[in-house]
Amino acid sequence: MSRSRELSDAAWRKSSRSGGQGECVEIASVGDVIAVRDSKSPDGPWLAFDHAAWAAFARLVRSGEHDL
Repeated sequence: MSRSRELSDAAWRKSSRSGGQGECVEIASVGDVIAVRDSKSPDGPWLAFDHAAWAAFARLVRSGEHDL
């Protein structure tokens, strides 16, 4: 199955901390990757990270390394 087909069936979710003005990203766990997309453009491009890379990024965000 192609990645794009897998993503069409993906269960995308937003962070509970997302604002209401549309400045959100959505993530979905699809097989061996975490896919990330802009919530305003669900049919647009997306990025894929392996689980280790996503966990490292999330850890840095929680520690304040990426002050968003």
